[in-house]
Amino acid sequence: MSMKNLTITLAIFSFLFISCNQNAPKEEKKAQVSLAISGMTCEIGCAKTIESKLSKKEGVLDAKVIFKDSIANIEFDANKTSKKDLIAFVDGIAGGDLYKAKESDKKAHACTEECKKECMLAEKKECKEDCKMPCCKKA
Repeated sequence: MSMKNLTITLAIFSFLFISCNQNAPKEEKKAQVSLAISGMTCEIGCAKTIESKLSKKEGVLDAKVIFKDSIANIEFDANKTSKKDLIAFVDGIAGGDLYKAKESDKKAHACTEECKKECMLAEKKECKEDCKMPCCKKA
């Protein structure tokens, strides 16, 4: 093989190697935030709508909105979105006039399926009075 062919082959290989590395996806950087959301007036129309829209936003891995606590717990990829973007996104839902979000230290009350089996009164959908499970502790 001539020196010219070797140089061209090496140049093409180097170009392909460099371009492939630049397009490699970044590793997911998981982060979490709890947002206090004001302006919600109902569970189905407000909380479920916000949860649905958040779940579809790029970078959001999981979103749970608990109406009775006015809190959204969001797990997201910090490479694709940020806490500031998520707050602005919630503020912009419904034209930007209904909801106001801010970061919160409080986590929403969310019973696991196991807790629901153990503690919940099926007909009332609330915890039994004597339940000691963590999800039923009164704040």
